[in-house]
Amino acid sequence: MTLTMSCILVPDSRSAEHARHAKELGYAWAWFYDSPALYTDVWMRLCQAAERTSRIGLGTSVIVPSNRHPMTTASAIATLVDVAGDRVCVGVGTGFTARVAMGQPPLPWADVEEYVATVQALLRGEVVDWEGAAVQMLHSPGLAPPLPIEVPIVFAADGPKGQAVARRLGDGVFATRTPVPGFDWSTVLTVGTVLGDGESPDSERVLAAAGHAGGVLLHFLHTTGQLPPEDEKIWLKGYEAVPADRRHLAMHYGHLVHLNEQDKPYVTGARLAEWGLAMSPEGWANHFEQVEKAGGTEVAYQPAGPDIRRELEAFSEAFHRYSGS
Repeated sequence: MTLTMSCILVPDSRSAEHARHAKELGYAWAWFYDSPALYTDVWMRLCQAAERTSRIGLGTSVIVPSNRHPMTTASAIATLVDVAGDRVCVGVGTGFTARVAMGQPPLPWADVEEYVATVQALLRGEVVDWEGAAVQMLHSPGLAPPLPIEVPIVFAADGPKGQAVARRLGDGVFATRTPVPGFDWSTVLTVGTVLGDGESPDSERVLAAAGHAGGVLLHFLHTTGQLPPEDEKIWLKGYEAVPADRRHLAMHYGHLVHLNEQDKPYVTGARLAEWGLAMSPEGWANHFEQVEKAGGTEVAYQPAGPDIRRELEAFSEAFHRYSGS
């Protein structure tokens, strides 16, 4: 098994150009986040990227069923296929960020499975029942690619329920930090920054480029009940002034982009190094080796900070040094 390198991008006015540059650096896929409260529309940005590139794969990471009617998603997939051809992949999840940022819990996996099965049936041209009514893709010739449309589906599935759905309906899985073994396509979300020679994790550049990763880790550990009680008590003091019914808004401001004011005192360079979010090229090589040994087939790196090109280039250099390519 050979590990491949991809990137994940925040959908914004620069993301199409970042996808183009990523392909030049050897990234196989450009995945785009889908979180409407935080970023601009994923499908519009993917189409922009498709028009500026000719080879790199383009995918969602990840859409959340509750945000769109299945017909809307099927039509969006058809639109992207019309522009990008066979370079399209659709990532689907329960909404850890997209729903929690709007004050809602992640969806049950049964709902996700029903939704994806419906979208797949629509793309095959079938009549399906949704919300008590028969629906079908009714595009006249020339208004969309001919049916059936087949695109790979990957699921953001860290746990057994999601992995079971992925085996039934999907082509692979997407996980954070630790790969899911047993799949031919097992992608690992990777965040952080590559340290320069002699660079301190406490430097202004490192905190700007990797601080967001520390904030996301805190939010994940808090949401899943894994943050040590003493650490959580100290960290949550920063949110005491925020009304409880608005706290999810404050926590998600800057999510996967930059540190918010509440998290800044807690996310230090030392913690970034401890959490494996600010490492030398050698440290990243060790990470790649661990991912590959654990069954991962792809690392998907999300750059952040004021210089996205630098982050993409430094990560690519570290990866190619590891892979010998």
